[in-house]
Amino acid sequence: MFLRIYTPLLLLFFCYNIKAQENLSAFSIPSELKEHANAVVRLNTTNVEISSRKSMKVSKKKAITFLNETGFESAGFYEYFSDSEKIKSLQAVIYNSAGSEIKKIKKKDFKMTSVSQGAGITDNKVLYLDYTPVQYPFTVVYESEVETINTVFISPWVPVEGLFTSVEKSEYSIAYDPGLGFRYKEYNTNDITITKEEQEGLLKLTCENVPAIKSEAYTPYSSVMPKVMFSLTSIHLEGVDGEFSDWASFGSWYYNNLLVGTDELPDETKVKIKELVGTETDRLKKARIIYKYVQDKTRYVSIQLGIGGWRPMLAKDVDRLGYGDCKALSNYTRALLKEVGVESYCTVIYGDPGKKDITDDFVSMQGNHMILAIPNNDEMIWLECTSQVVPFAFQGNFTDDRMALVIRPEKGELMRTHVYEKEENTQFLKGDYTLSGDGKIAGGLTVVSKGIQYNNKYHLEGSSQDDLDKVYKSSYFSNINNLKLNKIQLSNNRKDAEFTEVLELEANSYASLSGQRLIFAVNAFNQNDNVPQRYRKRYNPFEILRGYCDNDEVVITLPEGYTIEAMPNAVDIKEKFGEYKAECNLVEGNKLVYKRTLVINKGMYEKSDYDLYWQFREKISRNDNAKVVLLKQ
Repeated sequence: MFLRIYTPLLLLFFCYNIKAQENLSAFSIPSELKEHANAVVRLNTTNVEISSRKSMKVSKKKAITFLNETGFESAGFYEYFSDSEKIKSLQAVIYNSAGSEIKKIKKKDFKMTSVSQGAGITDNKVLYLDYTPVQYPFTVVYESEVETINTVFISPWVPVEGLFTSVEKSEYSIAYDPGLGFRYKEYNTNDITITKEEQEGLLKLTCENVPAIKSEAYTPYSSVMPKVMFSLTSIHLEGVDGEFSDWASFGSWYYNNLLVGTDELPDETKVKIKELVGTETDRLKKARIIYKYVQDKTRYVSIQLGIGGWRPMLAKDVDRLGYGDCKALSNYTRALLKEVGVESYCTVIYGDPGKKDITDDFVSMQGNHMILAIPNNDEMIWLECTSQVVPFAFQGNFTDDRMALVIRPEKGELMRTHVYEKEENTQFLKGDYTLSGDGKIAGGLTVVSKGIQYNNKYHLEGSSQDDLDKVYKSSYFSNINNLKLNKIQLSNNRKDAEFTEVLELEANSYASLSGQRLIFAVNAFNQNDNVPQRYRKRYNPFEILRGYCDNDEVVITLPEGYTIEAMPNAVDIKEKFGEYKAECNLVEGNKLVYKRTLVINKGMYEKSDYDLYWQFREKISRNDNAKVVLLKQ
């Protein structure tokens, strides 16, 4: 009955906004909304109608003026569809800078493509706008209506959809059956004014005149961009009903409806696995054996078929086919571990180097990845089951230090994955080089990396010599011109997650000649030139996602017939962001010993601290490039 009451109101509201937004001239945009903007959202309305747990209709209308090419490149006008999600209407109208219509694009003119591409398999398709602008500014008015049986996914309201995009007006209304247990929660909305109209069965949110947000280095945008999340207690997902109001009940629903019955294995595989484990009784040693078996047997393929891409394919099918997606491979590993008496739990998480958390204070369908958790006393051992090369129990930066939902048979539980502290993220460099009178250097070094620094290196194993040559020349030793790598020896200790590089190199003209002097940067092997952009005015806080420690010791043999005219003073810098030490000492007459330590502290910092951080990084860069001056006798 509630839709009979509210649907006319929504239609009236929608038509009013169409009429109110007739002036689409780019010249009518307020100047304050053009500042820092590549695009201006003139109007963005979303109307959601949920008549039952199995019926949701989403109507959208966007009017966006694109001021330049960059703004249009970041735009997306598209709709997904499948057997359970139907596009009822779709069109776009293009207006010139004066607001006059120049082109109408109907649903039949939108391009269609399958989402299955590369290593992906899905039953979803997408219709998208394919339009090439002839001049800027111009405006797109985009309208769509989609119906779906899946009410577990209610798109959040994100008033500001991206950087360098301002908003004249954004509105979101949702009409729902109160019996479904509707709930919502606002995040990061203190800096914008939201008008809220709320009554039983209907919520309407509006904001106006939101200036563009600039891009700033190290900004944690998930903590800055405003959004409102929505969810129901009574939901439907591809033929499966659900009831949950907290993470415990969500996990129980997930396990009993999406995981139960998926872990059956062929009898011959059960026999093989037990023979492989043999008489081993240690749980983690058995888990290592199983993990290696999965890595050797399977490969990753993204599969989004079936229940919204959330139910894993059967373990026996993974066993037969030798491939699967993150859900399938995690569930397959769980089934194998179960067969040898090792308990483990599928875990939903956001896989993202930017460390995205599952929002712990709002229960809804979240996450884009699945890993496996093995209880080990008071901690969890986390397994990434999609990689054939990641060491056992090593997460790396794709799933480290974030809230994840562990799916136990009886309940779900939010837990933080492993935090790689700075003391774990180490790089130890020891080396030497000889400097010739003509400016040439020749030497070698050994680098041992652990933790997240291991994560940054282990992918080098298996690379061709040509590829390694390019990586070292363009990245690690970009400060050395004319570089020649005579030896590259890599060793990946997967058991201890430790990566070792042994390199021998030489380069002509490393030192510059100026009359009777040779001038060279003493730190040849590990120069850090990461100085972030400086801002006249900083608008946002900043975050250092991960800390790390570098320790270097290099012996430099100086050419005969030269004396030291100048060399860098010892440096010891300590700030809240980290510590930097460097010293250079003459030993044995013609040898310099260069020692360097760099420690970076992770953390969230106030915007007022940013200039101090910039100064800290600038000092590191400057001292890493400090010169020694030799004078010929």
